[in-house]
Amino acid sequence: MNLHEYQGKQLLNSFGVKIQRGIVADNHKKAVDAAKQLTAETGTGWWVIKAQIHAGGRGKGGGVKLAKSLAEVETISKDIIGMMLKTPQTPAEGKKVNQVLIAEDVYYPGEAEPEEYYMSVLLNRATGRNMIMYSTEGGMDIESVAEKTPHLIFTEEIDPATGILSFQARKVAFNLGLSGKAFKEMTKFVTSLYGAYIGSDASLFEINPVLKTSDDKVLAVDSKVTLDNNALFRHKNYINLRDLREENPIEVEANAVGLNYVDLDGNVGCMVNGAGLAMSTMDLIKQSGGEPANFLDVGGTADAERVEAGFRIILKDPNVKAILVNIFGGIVRCDRVAQGIVDAYTNMGDAIKVPIIVRLQGTNAKEAKELIEASGLDVISVVEFKEAADKVQEVLS
Repeated sequence: MNLHEYQGKQLLNSFGVKIQRGIVADNHKKAVDAAKQLTAETGTGWWVIKAQIHAGGRGKGGGVKLAKSLAEVETISKDIIGMMLKTPQTPAEGKKVNQVLIAEDVYYPGEAEPEEYYMSVLLNRATGRNMIMYSTEGGMDIESVAEKTPHLIFTEEIDPATGILSFQARKVAFNLGLSGKAFKEMTKFVTSLYGAYIGSDASLFEINPVLKTSDDKVLAVDSKVTLDNNALFRHKNYINLRDLREENPIEVEANAVGLNYVDLDGNVGCMVNGAGLAMSTMDLIKQSGGEPANFLDVGGTADAERVEAGFRIILKDPNVKAILVNIFGGIVRCDRVAQGIVDAYTNMGDAIKVPIIVRLQGTNAKEAKELIEASGLDVISVVEFKEAADKVQEVLS
């Protein structure tokens, strides 16, 4: 589950991570009130107006701007709220901005120049350990840094049995070239950040930039936080942080009826039971010359209701030219699935306007094939994987 920047910062702060303070607003009048409140609390005279969407690159798209007066706070907020913000991480049409974060200016003048760093915490799947990835090149595209100057990216792996140790936090601060007060501040920041990652059951923390201010404070100026959905039962208060407006509406609908659905960019819809079979089916579709339009796992109880819900969700995608149903009857009987397909097809009537190819294997597969063929419906029943591939190729040509 992805969080907005302001939500991520609130979560980090609850674990003792120092952050750039800010107040979220959903209209320009509230934005001005937020700016006044920040000035009273922090003394800031300038404010950063930041669009809140689940995507990076907001500054490049015009979603992050500096306001030097309350009049500018009002004007900039009015311009940003409601805009379709386009970044490299949004769909082509962009994402609608529903709210902005009014943040304090932390780039204030001083004896030293502020410095920006990159830092993230994530799982290294190759070793099965969490790691801290960091760089002196904050504020830039980390992908570009990795490609052009990989020697400027450091990693620190954490032993899950011990957690982060003090020498590791000091090593991070040392590699970032810090000393004195800033060195101590960074070691505290790193330790607290890793504690927040573990304590919140996150799958990703990305702070870009981590800022060393001119008076040697270390703050999270931005935050990208992804929480592990499988651990939300341990953090029931986090569920309220979910913003459905930022998610794919078809995926939200599928989740509401208990279907595991991921929207893709292809032309062949697929409905399967089991993630492994789904991956194999997607490979089959590609080998046949098509492109999978979705990942859809209906689970072990593929009855008429779930099958119908699956069809309706797949058909919301106008790019779908055919549907491949590939079910292995282990726990569930194939003839029951076949009856579910027949019932769903009958209930939906003219809503189904694309060819449907059905492959049912396992318990009562023979009876299932006979049932579908006897239904008189426009459903193509196959037995072998190759036969399914050939049929997909045939209906697409």
